[in-house]
Amino acid sequence: MHTNHRNKGRKTAVIVLLLLAVAALFFLCLFVGSSNMSFAECLRALCRTSDNANSIRIIWNIRIPRVLAAVIAGAGLSISGLIMQTTLNNAMASPSTLGVSNAAVFGANLSIIAFAGGFLDTGNHLANYSAGANPYATSLMAFIFSTLSILLILGLCRIRAFSPDVVVLSGIAMGSVWTAGTTLLQFYATDVGLSAAVIWNFGDLGRATYRTDLIMFGVLLLGATFFSLMSWHYNALLSGDAAAKTMGINVERLRLISLLLASMITAVCVSFLGVIGFVGVICPHITKKLLGQDHRYTIPASILSGSLLLLMADTFSRSLGGGSALPVGAVTTLLGAPFFVAIIFSERRDAHASHR
Repeated sequence: MHTNHRNKGRKTAVIVLLLLAVAALFFLCLFVGSSNMSFAECLRALCRTSDNANSIRIIWNIRIPRVLAAVIAGAGLSISGLIMQTTLNNAMASPSTLGVSNAAVFGANLSIIAFAGGFLDTGNHLANYSAGANPYATSLMAFIFSTLSILLILGLCRIRAFSPDVVVLSGIAMGSVWTAGTTLLQFYATDVGLSAAVIWNFGDLGRATYRTDLIMFGVLLLGATFFSLMSWHYNALLSGDAAAKTMGINVERLRLISLLLASMITAVCVSFLGVIGFVGVICPHITKKLLGQDHRYTIPASILSGSLLLLMADTFSRSLGGGSALPVGAVTTLLGAPFFVAIIFSERRDAHASHR
């Protein structure tokens, strides 16, 4: 019992440290950018005591919405990955498993290429694109197709058999269909439409506003509340479907609602910010390595670790952008891919040691 109490204290300490790290990096991110403002000027602008209206505008209208987006989207993508890995019993599951990101990219490309400077427009007229382009219309189209993809996959699984393997295979197949559709759209696109579509595909926190942050936060809050209330059910699910059913858990319904909520969180984040890879894979793995499988601890820790990773990636992208921020989606992939390989090899070494 003393050991159990000590383990709880250690896990709580890890969560508190993550929270402090997120708060510290959140504050630091506000002082990083291409405007060459001094620390003192940034601080005055943050307190709205600066004489320079541009400095106040940069801090409050650009940097704060961007940093809030990093915190919210990182948390959403990370917790979505954790829940998908648990409900699908697949360590490689992530928000892209169900083809959510692929569907969002197709929807955004359809909106940009077909309706704002693409093959349904007349020629390569940048003025026509500028007049027709609407960021909210693009985000809405991306969200609609993401949701459609989720519903199609879950509908197919209900017809066939709602098992984790069927969900994963359906997600891979549906993701391939959306990718093929995106390729066809881009093949027939004009130069202007293609350029705009490719730029949208980059994960970019710079397009965030207070309104988009509020929408993402609302969906994240709804999903995180449900996941936290169901933490004991997820712990039971780790023992297998049969064991969970003996405890009175409706496994199929839990899996359906969990995947739908996790995918909805991902769809909202991707529709506003573009594709940001690897957050939903890396952070849950780090969390489970630090804290084990207990969802009472891994859910809040995943939320915080996702925010921390995306804040780090955003700070890195703005520090090395040379006057403009690098796409944060590319940075998370560059940081995440080697780290993920290291995790895989460390797990293989641990498994090999345990067999010996």
